[in-house]
Amino acid sequence: MEISENPEVAEISLPLPIYTSKVIAAATAMGDEEFEIVVGLEKSSVEELKKHALDENDQELQKNTTDKKRFGENSYEGWYGKNRTIFGLIHKKTGALAAAVWFGPEPLAEKLGEWHTIAYRSYKPFRGKGLMKNFTKFAMRIYSAKHPGVRYWARIVPGNEASKAIASFLGFAVTENHSNDSNGFIIMTK
Repeated sequence: MEISENPEVAEISLPLPIYTSKVIAAATAMGDEEFEIVVGLEKSSVEELKKHALDENDQELQKNTTDKKRFGENSYEGWYGKNRTIFGLIHKKTGALAAAVWFGPEPLAEKLGEWHTIAYRSYKPFRGKGLMKNFTKFAMRIYSAKHPGVRYWARIVPGNEASKAIASFLGFAVTENHSNDSNGFIIMTK
C-alpha cells in the first residue's frame, strides 16, 4: 500500500473528540483501489464497527478478538472515554470501513512505566489483501509522534499468525513473562 500523508497531521491533537474524524492520508492498494486514512471515527463508521463486532458469520474476527464484547455488547463511548485513539482505513469508492487500528494507555504490569496497547483489525471483504502492515505502521508512527517515549504491547490469540506477523513486522517480540497461558493470550511488546 502506498500512503500519502496530509501535511496537517502535525497539527492534530489526539485523541479527537468522540465521533470526530479527520482525513490524514490517502492510500492506494490492491492495484488501483483508493482509500482514506482517518483518525477518529464518525458515527456511521462506529455503527459499522459495531456491526462487524457482532457479525457471527465472521468466524475469524469472533475467534481472534474480543470485539463482540468491546464494541457489540459494551458502549463505544465508554471504551473511547479511556483515552483511546482509533484510526480507520476507509474504502473511498464505497465508504466502507476496511480496517481499524487503535491505541491507548493501558498498563502491561505494575511499575513498568507507561504502556499503551495496540490493536488492529481488517474487515471482509478487505481482509487478506495486504493492507494491514503499512496501514498499521503508518498509524503507529502518527500515534508515536503524539506520545513520544511510550512502550507498546499487543495481546495476540495463539494461532493468529497473521496478527503475530504484523506485530513482528512492527518490531514487537513475544514477552514470555507477560503472556498468560491460563487466559490463552500471547503478549508481544515493543
